[in-house]
Amino acid sequence: MKLASYLLSGSAGYGVVTDRGVVDLTRRIGSKYPDLRALLVAGALAEAAHAVTGAVPDCQLSDLTLLPVIPNPDKIICVGLNYADHVKEAGRDQTENPTLFLRLADSQVGANQAMVRPRESTHFDYEAEIAVIIGKAGRRISEQESWNHVAGYSCYNDGSVRDWQRHTSQFTPGKNFTATGAFGPWMVTADEIPANTLMTLTGRLNGKEVQRSTTAQMIFKIPELIRYISAFTQLLPGDVIVTGTPGGVGAKRTPPLWMKPGDTVEIEIDKVGVLKNTIADD
Repeated sequence: MKLASYLLSGSAGYGVVTDRGVVDLTRRIGSKYPDLRALLVAGALAEAAHAVTGAVPDCQLSDLTLLPVIPNPDKIICVGLNYADHVKEAGRDQTENPTLFLRLADSQVGANQAMVRPRESTHFDYEAEIAVIIGKAGRRISEQESWNHVAGYSCYNDGSVRDWQRHTSQFTPGKNFTATGAFGPWMVTADEIPANTLMTLTGRLNGKEVQRSTTAQMIFKIPELIRYISAFTQLLPGDVIVTGTPGGVGAKRTPPLWMKPGDTVEIEIDKVGVLKNTIADD
């Protein structure tokens, strides 16, 4: 299934995206599971699938304002420097353990919404990434068990305000300006993307390809990330792990390639879809 969170006629909801349109789960099972995170907490993906079987779509995707796939996650944990070509272009050494930082929920928008370049900087960079959405709670999860904790996958643009990111050795300021990241357009459930499936990740700016890699190039694979992160914090349903970007970021080009108002940026995962956003000024 493809599960999306959205506004429909001004009201928050979620549903299943099909080739014929969107089947709204809010009006079918929303009394029990008011949002997508609640559905995951309850472990009710199978119930959602049953609820949409044979259902006539309630609306078209174009009728919706898409929200971040999980609008209200407990945690958004991002991985830095997780592709060798990005480590090299950044002039950094490969670390023994993953480089991690956190994002706040209000630092992201949904698909087809404007990512906002803040007035404090023009150094606004794109980062194509694969987001892993957790579906089952766990602490100290082994790599062997890690796939059982994955609900699905989505596209992510870890939009970065580079000069603020580099104010100190901590990434937090440059990664958390309001509406600078994007998450969507939907989550493809893990049953459609089996464990260890090779996924291709591509980033485009104004139609020009600027990043391309595959999950084979990740330094720390998804099971390693889940094991490491769950060692220090309990992963909860609806938590998001953003798994890192490959080489080709704008900051390391000559001259630098910054996103600017009027630009269109696309993040594509071949097994998921395309996350498309425009850029606007604050």
